[in-house]
Amino acid sequence: MKKFYISTAIPYANAAPHIGNAIDYILADAISRYHQQQKFSVFFSTGTDEHGQKIAGKAAEAGTSPQEYTDAILKDFKAFAEALNIEYSYWIRTTEPKHIKGAQAIWKALSKHIYKKSYTGWYCVGCEAFVTEAEYTANGGVCPDHNKPYEQVSEENYFFKLSEFTTQVREAITSGQFEIVPETRKNEIVSLLNDGLEDISISREAKRMSWGIPVPGDKDQVMYVWFEALMNYITTLGYPNGEHFTTFWPADVQVIGKDIIRFHAAIWPAMLIALDIELPKRLLVHGHVLAAGEKMSKSVGNVVSPLEIVSGYGTDAFRYYFLRHIPTQGDGDFTWERFETAYNNELGNELGNLVQRVAAMVNRYQDGVIGAMPEQGHDTAPYHEAMAELHLDRALDYVWNLVRGLNQYLEMEKPWVIAREQDPEHLQEVLAYAASSIVQIADLLVPFMPASGKIIREIFEEGVVKPYNGVLFPKIHNHTEAPAQK
Repeated sequence: MKKFYISTAIPYANAAPHIGNAIDYILADAISRYHQQQKFSVFFSTGTDEHGQKIAGKAAEAGTSPQEYTDAILKDFKAFAEALNIEYSYWIRTTEPKHIKGAQAIWKALSKHIYKKSYTGWYCVGCEAFVTEAEYTANGGVCPDHNKPYEQVSEENYFFKLSEFTTQVREAITSGQFEIVPETRKNEIVSLLNDGLEDISISREAKRMSWGIPVPGDKDQVMYVWFEALMNYITTLGYPNGEHFTTFWPADVQVIGKDIIRFHAAIWPAMLIALDIELPKRLLVHGHVLAAGEKMSKSVGNVVSPLEIVSGYGTDAFRYYFLRHIPTQGDGDFTWERFETAYNNELGNELGNLVQRVAAMVNRYQDGVIGAMPEQGHDTAPYHEAMAELHLDRALDYVWNLVRGLNQYLEMEKPWVIAREQDPEHLQEVLAYAASSIVQIADLLVPFMPASGKIIREIFEEGVVKPYNGVLFPKIHNHTEAPAQK
């Protein structure tokens, strides 16, 4: 059986899950489900990044231990993934023994590329990262993400010889061995590589940051959280000797947001080259979701809650909008008006009414019996091409062309007129074609809207119309009045 390995970035467990995490999850889940449909054996990994200074600080504020704090956050993330109907194979925690053991094995394997030195630099506690002198100057001494002055920190750390791998990483990317999608993100990294990579600090003094994985052979140092977290993509598979590692690596697709591309497209491949491990095949870099054209911000008050959308409109409606109307490979925009328009017009009127119309006509005119359905005849090559190119939005566009085309077919054929004219053979032919087309549409929708796709298929698949409860997508006029959907 063909193998397929997909992973998401693992969110940092210092706050509640947000819209960016949701995009990671639903993109990876849709790709995973699609490959399962194509008879691949799929391993889908996600998880939580649970070490570091910020988490230790949050735990102290809450009057609890870092482990207890991350245990509580973990429940929130798992509930969030469940609400989005995410079916993962393994949830990796960077605090679990499996990861810790694997991370220390990786450190030892990288030892000839690691050295120790004293270092003074500008540090952002919020980012848990040093910045270069050039970045410090360009930002006026203040972190743009956290709006706090950088701190000058002097300490002795271990460094990874990242500079040694600049040429090899660039060649892997430019040759297509390690594909970065979209092209704009590839060009961004190639430009960075053309300037050359600098060695990076990969540890912190334990006296300043004790909440981390100890460096093998040095109890006074812990691994830098960002360096250690990248290792999850192979520790989740049981690196170095686990069966899943030998079966599924290299990753076919790794899904990340554009704000963490440097870690995944420069540092991560360099680590793998140093380990003499194959690189991932593709890195899918998605953009950000804007709110009415502006960056989401708690201070502005325009943050969109995924769970508010799910509770009001259902999981599949959430997945549909953010997989179709947010470009897979770019930034997208959300407003409640746009979402409700898509929900009412596209899901309610075009898809929901189509299913109900055909089911109702088969029940009314043929006592619920569809009869022999023709083979599903629509050319789905554009759909599969879009999925292969990781344009999930375009794949859903194609499905909606089928939905609209079938609605137009019914308007043209007018089965209600055929029924009045008492031509049962022609009527059965028209309705059987419609039912067969709906089953095909349902199959294409399963990766994106798994619950709805399954319900729609089951209504028609056995040659008779099966009863189902309620309306697929009940019309809602205002999100503040949205009832919870079963």
